[in-house]
Amino acid sequence: MALAPNSRHIKSLLSPPERLHTLQVDSVQRWMEDLRHMTEVECMCILQSKPISVEEEAGAGELIVGGERAACDGLQTLLRRAFAVSAELGKVFHRLEKGRWSRMHSTAVRVHSHMRSLVHEYSSVRGSPAEMQKYEKSLLDKCLELTTITERCVHAEDEFLLRSMKEATQEILTDISDSFSQMIDMALANEIQILIRQIETSDNVYTIGGAISSLLSLTQDGPQLCSIIAKEGAVVALFKICRQDCFSCLYAHALRTVASICCVEEGINQLEKVDGILCLADILTDECNAEAARAEAAAVVAQITSPHHTFTQHLGSFLENMQDIVTALIKLCHDASSGEAFLLASAALANITFFDTMACEILLQLGAIHILFGACRDRHRVDTPYSKDQVVTILANLSVLEQSASEVLQENGIERLLLLLAEKPSSSSPSEGAACERVQQKAAVTLARLSRDPEVAQTAIQLQAIPRLIELCRSPAERNSSDSVLVACLAALRRLAAVCPDSIEDTDHQQLIKPRLVDSFLLCSNMEESFV
Repeated sequence: MALAPNSRHIKSLLSPPERLHTLQVDSVQRWMEDLRHMTEVECMCILQSKPISVEEEAGAGELIVGGERAACDGLQTLLRRAFAVSAELGKVFHRLEKGRWSRMHSTAVRVHSHMRSLVHEYSSVRGSPAEMQKYEKSLLDKCLELTTITERCVHAEDEFLLRSMKEATQEILTDISDSFSQMIDMALANEIQILIRQIETSDNVYTIGGAISSLLSLTQDGPQLCSIIAKEGAVVALFKICRQDCFSCLYAHALRTVASICCVEEGINQLEKVDGILCLADILTDECNAEAARAEAAAVVAQITSPHHTFTQHLGSFLENMQDIVTALIKLCHDASSGEAFLLASAALANITFFDTMACEILLQLGAIHILFGACRDRHRVDTPYSKDQVVTILANLSVLEQSASEVLQENGIERLLLLLAEKPSSSSPSEGAACERVQQKAAVTLARLSRDPEVAQTAIQLQAIPRLIELCRSPAERNSSDSVLVACLAALRRLAAVCPDSIEDTDHQQLIKPRLVDSFLLCSNMEESFV
């Protein structure tokens, strides 16, 4: 299952969303840093050809600084400039569609200005590679062409001429946009190569740590950057760190970055090529490693086995190491000293139970049901709906096996499942509400599967499972109007009714049990809550 939104991994781990680059600073500081790049056109016309001193008064926000910070600042400045150019290009496209030629010309001038500044700043720091210089010259020429044609359109009055120039402008804009994207990708690849060289060649823990931090920051800007990072060999370099005892203090940091990179297929491919799974197994099974390192190794396992990926079938080496990995993960669940470590380990196990059914048999042999129900009673380990989501996912998959029923009864697990059916969010957070829905749904699925065993069904009925299931079916507010919870509760209710028909009143039987499942679903899903 995907990692919970309360974890910093949820952005990278399982299912990752694209978003604009944001800085981890307060809004005023962000505005002041962006303001430096959003300069007035008139000022730039005068200043764009003047050199900027880099020798004196180089503050924390300047591009050119010494040592490791130069790489980080270079990346941040490149991304800020790219963001500014992209924003201005978007405005030009919008104004072109609206035919606002005068405003479009001033925006086109700003695009040209930003582009010149970006090229000048980057080439003065790094020295652009020959291939990249071609894009730079072509881009600047196209930007000049854009400002020229938009200026002509400001003074043009002939409608036919404006229509033909609109098509030409559209073509120029498309060329600029495509070339700009390719140039930025090349510049980012160049910056990433510098960071990777620092990781591979330095023996200084602080230098390596700083480079890893910069890579991790880049992974937060979406799958496209993760793909570039993976193609440049970052996964290989990070696993080299994880195989050296002298860098054990960097294991957690490196593995966190690997987990973020592996949200894309290229990252998982690189992990497989360098026997990354074997390295993960070694870290997980070595109790001399810090809990944080083992937890981050679990995060990587959770990422690469996510059911949301369609490209995990090739992980053949995972099956070879699955016994060791599963054993280490359930032990981490048992020994975890924090909710986050438990969350990462249980998320990995939840995904593995989807990945291969043999994992469920291994978990039963290792006493997983006892460990998981014990964790549910420990608020230090299971403290959020997100952790409960992982636990109940594992239980739902284990409940497919017949022998799980007796173990659940021994742990008073039916009572715990009924508590999970009552799970409600503690805040108005949509992500927390969604997690509670998943907990309710999977608790109902687990109860339905376990109720194949008559003893489990009788125990559930004695513990008043039927009234709670009916309440969830009839009251949309109790299930947050979730259709998936409704279907699961109807299925569980019908399973229990088959064992003990007399436990359900006639009205409920006529509406929730006797009709086809789809008819009962439609009745309950359209039911308005009574306020009487």
